[in-house]
Amino acid sequence: MTNVSQITTHVLDTGRGLPAVGVEVALELHLGGSWRPLATGVTDIDGRVKTLGPLHVEPGTYRLVYQTGTYFAATATDTFFPEVIVVFTLTGRGQHYHVPLLLSPFAYSTYRGS
Repeated sequence: MTNVSQITTHVLDTGRGLPAVGVEVALELHLGGSWRPLATGVTDIDGRVKTLGPLHVEPGTYRLVYQTGTYFAATATDTFFPEVIVVFTLTGRGQHYHVPLLLSPFAYSTYRGS
């Protein structure tokens, strides 16, 4: 069984009504005025990245960088957003953080999931 990272994500293509398969995602930590890469992953058949980054993360400011332009190009779809960056702050220790991204060619939305 694969361990699930403390930070996970799920990308749904709301324009197509399907999981967004093959979206490249990077997890980065804000340290000393710059962003430090921690991990990368690619959404699976369900649009999920379950093994993104370390199993445990410290409180701090993080971001997920989604390569949406590459995804839409692969589906022959024009998009206004070639990249989506979601910045968030973790304050607790030991909690699981799930960050879903609802994506369409000309809009996106995100929230803290469970």
